[in-house]
Amino acid sequence: MISLAAFDMAGTTINDGGAVYRALENAVAETGVPVKPADLQTWMGVEKREAITALIELGGGVADEDLVGATFARFRALLDEYYTAEPPTPIDGVPEAIAELQAAGIKVALTTGFSRDVAESILTGLGWTVGPAAPSDDAPAGTVRVDALSCGDDVAAGRPAPFMIHRVMEATGVANVADVLVAGDTAVDVRSGLNSGAAISVGVLSGKLDRASLEAEGPTAVLDSVAAIPAYLGV
Repeated sequence: MISLAAFDMAGTTINDGGAVYRALENAVAETGVPVKPADLQTWMGVEKREAITALIELGGGVADEDLVGATFARFRALLDEYYTAEPPTPIDGVPEAIAELQAAGIKVALTTGFSRDVAESILTGLGWTVGPAAPSDDAPAGTVRVDALSCGDDVAAGRPAPFMIHRVMEATGVANVADVLVAGDTAVDVRSGLNSGAAISVGVLSGKLDRASLEAEGPTAVLDSVAAIPAYLGV
């Protein structure tokens, strides 16, 4: 029986209009190196400083500490600009799916390659909250609450390392990876789930990656969206 579902954020539970892709590509391109679409896709879902370092080097640049720091700051500024112009929204059916899972006794956590301040800002803008349910929860109807959040700067290494998944297991008191489902829209999301030992690692088609590319990573299943997970689990 699954007792914890750990979901990625952008492209998996939240529609950001591709802002993360654009901000990452443009910030790195501004350093003077080319960014190939295939390389950008490969490094999506990874902690963003690590992704910036890899993309600069793949483009033929030298990713020293100062350049990576400046490029990360530029990525943050561009992302804020894009999100201000077009705020992120929940992916269709995801709030309802989270509520269904929680009603069935399954805890729901979010994991992300964003730094914590960025992730919390996005969730605040959506009106989503993080933490255990209150004894008497009088939140407005439609409010989304997740049980835990783990970010790229919370752990020693981001995806495809499994540490963010293990962190939300710790936060929610789930001790056995056999009780965990992981879902995400990128190759590294799937790999992270597999590396964690989770019973189920799902690729979802709500992001930029196609079915064949996700299936190549060897997930347990590929679904259209997180919205399909309650039915997939039979809850």
